[in-house]
Amino acid sequence: QVQLVESGGGWVQAGGSLRLSCAASGRTGSRYHMAWFRQAAGKEREFVAGTSGTGGNTAYADSVKGRFTISRDSAKNMVYLQMNSLKPEDTALYYCASALRTVGSRVATGSNEYNYWGQGTQVTVSS
Repeated sequence: QVQLVESGGGWVQAGGSLRLSCAASGRTGSRYHMAWFRQAAGKEREFVAGTSGTGGNTAYADSVKGRFTISRDSAKNMVYLQMNSLKPEDTALYYCASALRTVGSRVATGSNEYNYWGQGTQVTVSS
C-alpha cells in the first residue's frame, strides 16, 4: 500500500506561483512513478505532470508545459509540482498519484494507470 498526502494548495492571483507537495509513505521506491492530476468543477480528471521512479523521465500536459515543473526527492519520499504563471483555468483540485511500473517504462499519463491517490489539494487562481 501507498499513502499519499498533498499540501500547498491555496488561492493566488493570475500570474502567481504555488508549489504543491506530496508526501508518500508505505511502499515507495524507484519503481513507483508519481504524477499530478487535476479535476476542475464539472470536468473530468486530467493528467498534469508525471515523473518516472528515478526522476529521470518526466511528462507534461501541453497546457502546462513551460509553466509547471515536477520533481521528486526520493530520499524524503516527496514529489513536488512547481506552478508558475498560473492562469484562472488552472483552478482545480490537484491530486497526487502513484503507480508501480516496470523499470524503464514510459511515464504513465492515464488516470487508470495509477493505483494510489491522495485526497487532493485545492488550487484557485483568480483573474
